[in-house]
Amino acid sequence: MLAPVATSTSVRIDSQRLWTSLMTLAGIGATPKGGVCRLALSELDRQARELFARWAREAGCTLRIDAIGNLFARREGSDPALPAVATGSHIDTQPTGGKFDGNYGVLAGLEVLRTLNDHGVRTVAPIEVCVWTNEEGSRFVPVMMGSGVWAGAFSLEHALSAADREGVTVRQALQAIGQAGPAPAAVADGAPRFGAYFEAHIEQGPVLEASGRTIGVVTGALGQRWYDVVVTGQEAHAGPTPMDLRRDALQAATRLMQQVDAIARAEAPHARGTVGYVDVFPNSRNTIPGRVTFTVDFRHTDDAGLQRMDAALRTAVQALQGARGVQVALEPVVHFPPAPFTPELVARVRAAAERQGLPHQDIVSGAGHDAVYVARQSPTAMIFVPCRDGISHNEIEDASPEHLAAGAQVLLEALLETAGRAGGVDEDRPRAAGPRRDEPRAAPQPGGG
Repeated sequence: MLAPVATSTSVRIDSQRLWTSLMTLAGIGATPKGGVCRLALSELDRQARELFARWAREAGCTLRIDAIGNLFARREGSDPALPAVATGSHIDTQPTGGKFDGNYGVLAGLEVLRTLNDHGVRTVAPIEVCVWTNEEGSRFVPVMMGSGVWAGAFSLEHALSAADREGVTVRQALQAIGQAGPAPAAVADGAPRFGAYFEAHIEQGPVLEASGRTIGVVTGALGQRWYDVVVTGQEAHAGPTPMDLRRDALQAATRLMQQVDAIARAEAPHARGTVGYVDVFPNSRNTIPGRVTFTVDFRHTDDAGLQRMDAALRTAVQALQGARGVQVALEPVVHFPPAPFTPELVARVRAAAERQGLPHQDIVSGAGHDAVYVARQSPTAMIFVPCRDGISHNEIEDASPEHLAAGAQVLLEALLETAGRAGGVDEDRPRAAGPRRDEPRAAPQPGGG
């Protein structure tokens, strides 16, 4: 553990206020097991958005909402011509989600603004807190939808046309809850870039807790490829149909599912392979399954590894095609390469943890986050804090108030260093906060930084 050192600022976040805000937000969509079910663009999502908007206005922020429903709370700086230094995450959850995934990043950002107000601190560059739409992808695909539109990963129309299992489109859902805003949603269409972006998040894995460290200095995120797979055979009676005359879609599908696991293990320790959703038709006890739909989620630290996994999956699909009398359809639905974060901003996170005397380590995110897409357009870094037993996407997801407060304090220091502290003639100019709005900007490079 690092020896305590003098802190860089006397400005301290209010840990109790942060915790209270998290618990209040968790009450919207609370589940009996202590989790949260608040699907993207649902009525509960509307209530949570309105709560955040009220809190942001009370903190003196102005609000804007764009055409995909991304919400931005802005605390003005002394130089409005500078691009904002931003932070944030999402407040939609998994169907059996927890209190902290995404929500922590949004409310840690809000707590930073409240704390700056408490201490009368004005920054040079504006600070914005972002609430990104449909990060989870549990109701609508693609995942990380709002930040993906903003960054140009896919078009606004593609996102608005996406439908849930009941046939409700994103466009309809936004209109139903009054969250279809007038502001441009994509950088290419005039949405502003950020001078820098920091995202605080629970780790969603066991590494920090196992190592006894409080802060994860996130250097980047694994690349991902997602697929929808449909195996089609023929349903038939389980009794009269001999085994060698069956076209059993489930038996064929399980062979391919086993290949998903084998493909990931062949790329160990840098790869992940998961079948997370399975639908069997007609799902009847005494009927041979005629159709199986399932998902594949591949992740890897480098894009060449992802490409090898993709090729291996396609080979496995081709080998199964026609065997046992079934047909296989493979549809890619998500692909983004590994995302390295901006070294200078990563270094600021690391330095802030050191100044606070917080044990920390560099870490790569195995999960996708809005920061992955933001990094395509703006300098980006992330801050992780531990979650209990490494469990997330689960109603028992938990994190300690002390760890959450520590991460928020690191976030405050990184934001304040980057946005600059206004102070008259000796004003602390922002560091690497990006060009002024009226200055030209170099073309962004994929992967951020």
